[in-house]
Amino acid sequence: MTKLRSLSANSPGRRANWKALGLSKEDMEKPKIAVVNSSSELAICYAHLDGIAKIVKEEIRKAGGVPFEVRTAAPSDFITGAGKQGSYILAGRDIIANDIEVQVEAAMLDGMICLTSCDKTPPGHLMAAARLNIPTILVIGGYQPAGEINGEPVDVEDVWSGQVGERFGAKPKFPVADMAENAIMGPGVCAGMATANTMHSVVEALGMALPGHAPVRANSPKMQDNARAAARRIVEMVDEQLLPRDILTEGAFRNAIATVLAVSGSINAIKHLQATAIEAENGLDIFAMWEEMSAVPVLCAVRPTGDVRIEQFEDAGAARAILKRLLPRIDGDALTCTGKTLTENLEGWEIPGPDVIRPLDNPVGPGPAIAILKGSFADTAVVRLGIRDGSRPEEFSGPAKVYESSMECLQAIEEGKVVAGDVVIARNQGLKGAPAMGGGASLVLFALDAAGLAKTTAFVTDGQLSGLCLKGLTVAEVSPEAATGGPIGKVQDGDIVTISVANRSIDIELTAEELAAREAPGYRIEASGYLANFRESVRGMETGGVLLPEKE
Repeated sequence: MTKLRSLSANSPGRRANWKALGLSKEDMEKPKIAVVNSSSELAICYAHLDGIAKIVKEEIRKAGGVPFEVRTAAPSDFITGAGKQGSYILAGRDIIANDIEVQVEAAMLDGMICLTSCDKTPPGHLMAAARLNIPTILVIGGYQPAGEINGEPVDVEDVWSGQVGERFGAKPKFPVADMAENAIMGPGVCAGMATANTMHSVVEALGMALPGHAPVRANSPKMQDNARAAARRIVEMVDEQLLPRDILTEGAFRNAIATVLAVSGSINAIKHLQATAIEAENGLDIFAMWEEMSAVPVLCAVRPTGDVRIEQFEDAGAARAILKRLLPRIDGDALTCTGKTLTENLEGWEIPGPDVIRPLDNPVGPGPAIAILKGSFADTAVVRLGIRDGSRPEEFSGPAKVYESSMECLQAIEEGKVVAGDVVIARNQGLKGAPAMGGGASLVLFALDAAGLAKTTAFVTDGQLSGLCLKGLTVAEVSPEAATGGPIGKVQDGDIVTISVANRSIDIELTAEELAAREAPGYRIEASGYLANFRESVRGMETGGVLLPEKE
């Protein structure tokens, strides 16, 4: 057994405390493993994790380790998004990473296994793993079963779009109240390739989860077996001293980027990958790498991109099948948590659903499914394109209609003030302005769609979008944001804004001198407590929005 960190910290006082917890003298010499659990009775995403933690702890003991369960924050968009216009959602990601540091690093434990579930736990766990750089493996928490009405599947995306749509005159496919009763039939994250399942796939593509583990039906026998396998493996990883920074290499990040593009995943993966790279101190520019990987086509159109349901995606081989398809274009030599390379993990494995997950030479659609735009309007901005079949505009030029908040924008749509040809701008939704990218930009997108304007307007925001959002030409996460004096804070009604996916550009028809002469209002939503501290510490989108002291 490799020398353990926990042994070097075995002071008499520490041993006395652990003895009182029931540890034997033999246990003191074993690897101490943190079981990081974000179980919560607030949200269905996490409701099953106590049972998974029990399975994991039992298996760690069998494998010769000593598990210690620790708890972290459990942000869930639909639940913790209620207060402060959703600002606690992204802000929760960094609490998770800091929670883990405070407990796991402070106790000098030897490794950790993270039970990863809703949108912000996977990146929070990855960031902590990269920061602490102790042997780490993630267990995928799984997706929730959707329900049915009259034999037709209904999930939480239907509820959300139906709820917003009704306000703006669109008729939902079933009464919203009925859909709310049937959309979620058990624990787990949102069904579909929204942010949670995108990030679950990212975790496997990075090599931080065992092969074939993402996505998975929550609480299924398969998921429970996966948890047992991961528990056995983390004890081995401590012995081998296989560390996250050995795994989180440039090749691993390229594999993750390619995977997101191949499934037309959530744009939120970009900032989460950048934040993880910052924590790993590997110097990678995820935005630049994203453009370098832009030729990767869409190989599977999971909802909301297409009609493939997440269960079909899992049964067809899920992230492992995507990686198998992508192998000619990605880094097969990247090391994974198995101790083997990606190529070695995939050797001899056959894709069970070849018609669902297409080969590179017969894709669902051309790349990129997500593109990075730059220009006089933004240093970086993100547009999600999905299946590029001509149904959504990719070139647009029109007069700006500027709104200081999403709520103001929603009211304007409701009152008929937004018309075809407008470039609708909802600002002050960024990392510092909202803060933490709260503010409801996603609601604007669903409202434009319900009002019949999604394909005849363009929507631009410095806020983030739900992974469920894929409608019209939408440019999000514009950086620099309005609150820091970016061009989006200086644009005025009537200014011409031009968007070109082909040129990867977003520009405002003003000279540099005219733009520099304008003052940005610097509007910020009032914040106190943790959100005020977040605002002061958060760095720009080029870091993925991590909390770091400003450079002197």
